[in-house]
Amino acid sequence: MAELESFAVNQAMWDERAPAHAASPDYKVERYVEDPTFIGDVVAFDRPRLGDIRGLRGIHLQCHIATDTVSLSRLGAEMVGLDFSPASIEEARRWTARSGDQVELVEASVYDAVEALQGRRFDLVFTGIGALIWLPSIARWAEVVADLLEPGGRLFLREGHPVLNTLADRPDELLAIEHPYFEQPEPTVWDEPGTYVETEVELQHTESHEWNRGFGEIITALLDRGLEITALEEHQSIPWVALPGQMEADPDHPGEWRLIDRPERLPLSYTLQARKPA
Repeated sequence: MAELESFAVNQAMWDERAPAHAASPDYKVERYVEDPTFIGDVVAFDRPRLGDIRGLRGIHLQCHIATDTVSLSRLGAEMVGLDFSPASIEEARRWTARSGDQVELVEASVYDAVEALQGRRFDLVFTGIGALIWLPSIARWAEVVADLLEPGGRLFLREGHPVLNTLADRPDELLAIEHPYFEQPEPTVWDEPGTYVETEVELQHTESHEWNRGFGEIITALLDRGLEITALEEHQSIPWVALPGQMEADPDHPGEWRLIDRPERLPLSYTLQARKPA
């Protein structure tokens, strides 16, 4: 299956979901507009790991409607958000115009980011949760990250765990590996109604193309581009109900969900940091 075909399928899906997500209470857009100090749960989860980012020039790859981009901006970074979905960028521009947040928004694929940003470099490259599965090549992603970073700059990545992405959807709730762990040339194709947030919109573009890859492939791709891994932490929670019927709200982390039964069995997400040598 051609890569461009997969990108077109995924863009149609995200373009349709962008206005539904902006209107959904789960994205809390109105909270951002009404409260200039509000920081979203995803960024708040990793705030201790982010440290002081005031004055840093940052780029958020695959920013969707830019709620995390704005959260990082509110922590003091000078943020750019980049996404391949024109509808997502349009929604982001619409609500940030209302909130007054000063973030730059760029419509482009991750793989075209260096060209789209005209060779600009950044102190911080941020990739939020649920992003890497939409990219067919982790090596090309790592090359873009390295090219976007200033010497001494940092990659900050929070992602769904690759083991979670392999699990079968079983009525008996057994945790069984069914889908690829290692990166494959062809995507895993899904056709599922609905989306991961509360909405009454009936979605028409339900097909998506995804690629998983293991920790070894992610870390090796970054090392091959000269980056140094500085931190890697696995988490027992994730900010959506990834396994319906098997999860409960995490009492220790607002907006996060964990397994009801023995959550220590399964890593659900991770935070990885890497540095480009000065």
